Amino acid sequence: MFTGIIETIGFVREVHARGGNITFWIESSISKELKIDQSLAHNGVCLTVEETRGNLHRVTAIKETLEKTTMGEWTDGRILNLERCLKPSDRLDGHFVQGHVDTRATCIEKKSFDGSWQYRFRFPENFASLVIEKGSICVDGISLTAFNVSADAFTVAIIPYTLQHTNMQDLSIGDLVNLEFDMIGKYVVRKMQLELQNS
Repeated sequence: MFTGIIETIGFVREVHARGGNITFWIESSISKELKIDQSLAHNGVCLTVEETRGNLHRVTAIKETLEKTTMGEWTDGRILNLERCLKPSDRLDGHFVQGHVDTRATCIEKKSFDGSWQYRFRFPENFASLVIEKGSICVDGISLTAFNVSADAFTVAIIPYTLQHTNMQDLSIGDLVNLEFDMIGKYVVRKMQLELQNS
């Protein structure tokens, strides 16, 4: 379980395809503190630390993960948002994030507002019921608030601190991001769907 509050950024340093899987070596300031089998969110994707080597750690994405996330596009030098899992004693500054990416979205607009920035993302319309005005949404692992919500798009606002300390600084129009919708909203929608099926 995560909160969507990014701890630090990391950089992809090596990429190796092995059958249908892809293995990544990531460099970060927290890599030396990680333990094997530890869960770590990379751009919102919960991955298991398989090996550490100084300031590097290794993770692997399997077919299902590659199909649902942007990991298949990660190359050497890619900036990643990293967050270690939530401790029971921690404050929940963002929202409940599982690290289970639902789909990808495309950045379709980027605007500067004299000290803040707005990004607009287009996502598959079949997820429309999971995005609400002023609701929480996880974009590349960052807990953000959606507004100007339509059937297939939403906007988020970014403060200078978030821009400087996440991969949003590197995001351009046309880039893909990972989306995880609010967990509570997903349970509510699922319950309503089942009730409709059984009525």
